[in-house]
Amino acid sequence: MTHSKRETERKYEAPSADDTAWLPDFTSVDGIASVVGEGPDELDAVYYDTDDLRLVGASATLRRRTGGADAGWHLKLPMPGDSREEVQAPLSDTVPVTLRDLALSRTRGADLNPVVRIRSTRRTRHLVGPAGTVVAELSLDRVRAESLLAKSTRAAHTAWPEMEVELAEEADPSLLDVVDKALRENGIDRARSPSKLARALEETGTGAARPAQERAENVVPGSAAEEVLRYVDAQVRRLVDLDPAVRRGLPDSVHRMRVTCRRLRSTLRTHRAVLARGVTDPVREELKWLGGELGAERDHEVLMGHLDARIRAWPSELVLGPVGARLQVWNVCRSSEARQRTLDALHSPRYLALLNTLTTLTKEPPLRRKAAGEPEQVQVRAVLKEFDRLAGRVVHALELPPGTERDTALHQARKAAKKTRYATEPARATLGEPAKRLGKRVKVVQKVLGEHQDSVVARYVLRDLALAAHAAGESAFTWGLLFGEEKAVAERCEWELPTVWADASKPGLREALVD
Repeated sequence: MTHSKRETERKYEAPSADDTAWLPDFTSVDGIASVVGEGPDELDAVYYDTDDLRLVGASATLRRRTGGADAGWHLKLPMPGDSREEVQAPLSDTVPVTLRDLALSRTRGADLNPVVRIRSTRRTRHLVGPAGTVVAELSLDRVRAESLLAKSTRAAHTAWPEMEVELAEEADPSLLDVVDKALRENGIDRARSPSKLARALEETGTGAARPAQERAENVVPGSAAEEVLRYVDAQVRRLVDLDPAVRRGLPDSVHRMRVTCRRLRSTLRTHRAVLARGVTDPVREELKWLGGELGAERDHEVLMGHLDARIRAWPSELVLGPVGARLQVWNVCRSSEARQRTLDALHSPRYLALLNTLTTLTKEPPLRRKAAGEPEQVQVRAVLKEFDRLAGRVVHALELPPGTERDTALHQARKAAKKTRYATEPARATLGEPAKRLGKRVKVVQKVLGEHQDSVVARYVLRDLALAAHAAGESAFTWGLLFGEEKAVAERCEWELPTVWADASKPGLREALVD
């Protein structure tokens, strides 16, 4: 069984871990009333990684630690700023399966082996606030690190003193800045390494993984390829980061991962002039597969929330029969199937192959001749090409009479709107405000088309639920009302579309992008 917590801390170079005369008087710092010392504790941690250090290269660490109050396995995953999420599991002789799975998007299935052993003698000081609660923990560590890899090119052992300041979970984040200022005024600098593991790897000559944001060797600085690949790399890293959240079923994680798949697919398609489609088209197909597997869970989640909210908002006299119970039964059956489909996809060899392919794509991009061109010209052409495709699909849909064929055409226009909006995102750094403005306008079009498609899907489900209720001898009255409401939503969206489309396609769009 695992549990997690948010860890927010900063590391500092320490003149000494034993003589503490250099420490400032923290009781003079706003928000700190007293300092309470504890320890020492003897901590012994063995860090695990792949042979090519994929975890540390992705700013994650996995360790087995004994000693101290939180002995066990710890997987630390990056978060914005000074924070990391720490997922903990009880002590065991081997890496817990749960943590191995949560690290899978970073290891890509490679074996995890011991790479470094770090032993620390820790002396702790609790920084206590005026209310008598601990607001931060200051740890002074005398660190001894030993490389466990045969490829070490320097001394296999190294040692150094280090200090950490970790914020209590409920404390004001600004306290870290106040403490930081007090330390800097006393000549105490931030640590040069982001973690003990990174420093140990460096000082023992074990090496470190290539930074994810480093430019591939065949990319010309300032070129169209650099702009496109910067965006692609960011989306690949986002996909990797979201994987653990999806496995744990965290709110909105499936939706965000699915959108990331779509952004990647769209970017690879839009920029075929930069990246060879012989390589990227198969990647797009695999991203489409992954998005489809995630989509079952996400679509069900959205539809269930939508229908449940509608029913709860109605007066009781309009809810006839066991409507809520039938909806919940339908939800339990479908949600468990959809959830299992997501997990099966994330555990599949096909998914691991996709992660490996995406890593190769960013490290060794298949560049075409135009990849070395000016980013402005390439981005303008890419955005306008997607916009023209969107225009054609909207016009075609509006020319059709209401009905199934028009519903399908509007859905195709919705997908084109997404692709156009996604095309503007990597272009914003180069084209600036015009690209941003177009993206906002197209998003409005996408929203209207999205509401329309949601109503189409909801009506199919509501019809099935009404038939099931009727067959069971229940009233289908409420399901019929819901069906009618959804049909009214679709009609409203079709009525609004010409107006929002006229705003999105105002004259001067091309000139603004080109200028």
